[in-house]
Amino acid sequence: MSTVNNRDDLHLFELKVKGYIAEHSLLDDGCRTVVGLSGGADSVALLTTLTALGYECKAVHCNFQLRGEESERDNLFTVDLCRKLGIELTVCKYDTHGYAAEKGISIEMAARELRYNDFERIMKEKDARAICIGHHRDDSIETVIMNLIRGTGLKGLTGIKPINGNIVRPLLSVSREEIESYLRERGQPYVTDRTNLKTCYTRNKVRLNILPLMREINPSVDNSIIATAEHLQQAYEFYRSSIEQTRSKTVSEEDGRLTVDIENLKQAPSVEGFLFELLSPMGFNETQIANIAASLDSQPGSRFISDSHIVLKDRNKLIVTPLICETAEPLTIRTIDGFTAILPDGRKLKVSIKEAGQPISKQASTATFDADLLPDTLTVRVWREGDWFIPFGMKGRKLVSDYMTDCKISLADKERQLIVVERENIVWVLGRRSDNRYRVSDTTRQQLVLTIV
Repeated sequence: MSTVNNRDDLHLFELKVKGYIAEHSLLDDGCRTVVGLSGGADSVALLTTLTALGYECKAVHCNFQLRGEESERDNLFTVDLCRKLGIELTVCKYDTHGYAAEKGISIEMAARELRYNDFERIMKEKDARAICIGHHRDDSIETVIMNLIRGTGLKGLTGIKPINGNIVRPLLSVSREEIESYLRERGQPYVTDRTNLKTCYTRNKVRLNILPLMREINPSVDNSIIATAEHLQQAYEFYRSSIEQTRSKTVSEEDGRLTVDIENLKQAPSVEGFLFELLSPMGFNETQIANIAASLDSQPGSRFISDSHIVLKDRNKLIVTPLICETAEPLTIRTIDGFTAILPDGRKLKVSIKEAGQPISKQASTATFDADLLPDTLTVRVWREGDWFIPFGMKGRKLVSDYMTDCKISLADKERQLIVVERENIVWVLGRRSDNRYRVSDTTRQQLVLTIV
C-alpha cells in the first residue's frame, strides 16, 4: 500500500511521515481514515500532515470531561481547527467517572475503552480504512523504559508497533521536538494538557525526569533505545516462532480450558520462558510462574490463582481454566418455559416445560424434574465443602466432594463445578447427576427440563 500526494511543496516533516507510511504499508492511496484529535501537538500534527498528504480525514475528538474548563477549551479548539481545515469532526462526550465506577476499572482504563470503542464504531460508520493515532517516537521510547522499570518479557521491550489491528501510528519515526518544530514553522497552534507536566504520573516522570538524565549520559540515547527495540523485535520473531512450536506440541484447548502436557513442556528450551508467555496474559506474575515451573515434579493438587484464572497441577498435566469464584454472585433461574441464562462459565442454561409422559433425555447436558416439586426460582452457584445431595436412583446422602472423587473428576473440573439448588437443597450437580428427590414419577403432571446449550 503506497501513499498519495507527490507535491513538491511538502514540508520535510511531511515527507518523512510519508516515507514511513510507505515503508510500513500503513495506508492506501487517498484512503479515508479516522484521526484521533485531542487538540495536543501530536494529534494536530498528525491531522495536518495526513491532510497535506492527500488522505480523506474524519476527525474524532473525545471529551472525557475530566479536566473542567480545559476539557471544554480542547473541545472548542478542535471544532475551530476542523472548521478551518474543512474536515468533518465528530465529538464524543463521556461520563468517564460514571463508566469507571460501573465497570469497576480505573479512570485511565475507562477512558481507553470509551475512546477505542468509539473509534471502531465511527470507522465503520464512515466506511474508513484505518484509525490513525498520534503516537510518536518519544512515546515508544518511554514505553520501553516504563516496561523495563516494572518488569516485562521480551515483547515489552520492542516498543510501540506501527499497526495494531485497525490502529495505525504514522508518526512513530518523528520525535516530539520535530512535531513541535513542524507546527511552529507552519504557524499552527495547539493546546497543552497541563496534566502532562505533572510528575505524579509514571509516564511523565519518565519523560520529565528520567529521560533527561539518560540524555546527559548519552546524548544519542533516544536513537540507541529505538535501535535496540528494533533488534529485539527481530529477535522476538524468532522467539515467538519457538514459542508457537512448543505450544503446538504441548498445549490443547477445549471449552475455554487449556491443558499443558508436562512431559512435552519439560522438553522446551526454557520452561519458565514458555510459561511466562502462556500465563502472564492471564495475570500470573513472575513469582507464580516460577512456582508453577517448580511444581512440575510435585504431587498433584497444587493450585495457583490470578485475578482471572487458576492453574491446577494434575498428575501429568497443568490445567488452566477461567476462575469461577466461590463467592461470586449466585445466578437466579426462573422456572418458566423458554427462560435462558448465561452461566458463570459462559455456557447457557435453558428451561423447558413439557407435559408428563414425554421421553426423558439421558444426555449429561440435560436433566428432567417434576415441575410441581420445584419453586418459581432456582439458583446456580459453585459447589462448596459440605454440600450434599441424594444422587438419582439412590436413597442415601452423598457429599458432592465424595461424588466427584468417585467419578474421578479432574481437579480443574472440581474447582469449577456448578450446582443448581432450591434454597439449600441441591437439585442438579450441573451436567452430571440430578437429585433423586425431584425425579419424575407416575404422579408427575409436568416435566421441568434444564438443558446446557
